[in-house]
Amino acid sequence: MTGDSRLTARDIMSGGVHCIGAHQSLREAARMMRDLNVGALPICGDNNRLTGLVTDRDIVVRCCAEGIDPATVQAGSLAGELRWTDANAPAEEALHLMEEHRIKRLPVIDVEHGHRLVGMIAEADLAKNLSDDQIAEFVSKVYANA
Repeated sequence: MTGDSRLTARDIMSGGVHCIGAHQSLREAARMMRDLNVGALPICGDNNRLTGLVTDRDIVVRCCAEGIDPATVQAGSLAGELRWTDANAPAEEALHLMEEHRIKRLPVIDVEHGHRLVGMIAEADLAKNLSDDQIAEFVSKVYANA
């Protein structure tokens, strides 16, 4: 990161994350994204635990483009494979996870205090905390052709 290898995921994340319930519709998710000015929402199950992540792109490509009414699809149906990091993990570890799996947003979980969702690391958070070389490496790994 920017010279301080002691930074944790909690140090670089954005807090105040809002979840969409697994049983809520994609239309509701889209409205929440609009109102919160975000491109992704964590999906939380009935136990209020993180079960997935839905993005604006998921809604467009996997629902609207297929001619499916977003009001009829539950957010939980798009949960997919979930990646997350512990709030106390080194920030470098979170960056590596994002690069390895080519993901642009990473939920942050406070494992020590009840496995609660406490934040999200997004590209903007990385831009504030990475050196120019690290940003270039992240971009080359995440956006490279498969």
